[in-house]
Amino acid sequence: MLSTLLSIAVLHWIILLTPGANVLVVTSLAASGRRKAAFFAGLGITAVAGIWATLAILGVGAVFAAQPLLRQSVQIAGGIYLLYIAAKLWRSGSPVAPKDAMPTSSLGAFRLGFFTNILNPKSALFFGSVFATSMQEHPSKVLLTLAVAVVLFNAAVWHTFLAAVFSHPRIKAAYVRSQALIGRIAGSLVGVFGARLLLTAAQEARAHSAA
Repeated sequence: MLSTLLSIAVLHWIILLTPGANVLVVTSLAASGRRKAAFFAGLGITAVAGIWATLAILGVGAVFAAQPLLRQSVQIAGGIYLLYIAAKLWRSGSPVAPKDAMPTSSLGAFRLGFFTNILNPKSALFFGSVFATSMQEHPSKVLLTLAVAVVLFNAAVWHTFLAAVFSHPRIKAAYVRSQALIGRIAGSLVGVFGARLLLTAAQEARAHSAA
């Protein structure tokens, strides 16, 4: 049981440490002086990690693999949403409307983190593949519960760490000095993630129609 949980934890940390839209959302909020909002965005992301892990146990990864149109639909929705977030991040570096470009309320930040993560089917596919390769042939309910708990713990620790570190006064001071540049870089990167999702969906749709 311990080796299975360690395998899941290591694979999950590899993904968490890879920069992506989730990391950019939390760090952007924290560095802009909205530490509480960053924490709640991290909670939203963590909640979705638990949902995807639970659904992976129930076989949603297999559903996505068997139903490419469903996966493509989610990818398109996720791509459009990330492009929307990218536009807001870009605006946050502009003097036109910097304060209302990103959410300041706890609920709004939680929603932002939740939807940023839930509209990425790659998360479901990741957890599906991890659980399929790491789990024993007939896992017990205790092992399945602990596996989801490990995912929740990892996600909570990582995003709380990001929110705390990037809200440090020195980090915030550096952010203020280069706010416009950081906002545009973050917006550009999130936009790239969104565009990649849309491009992947389009490629899969063409491949499916050709077949």
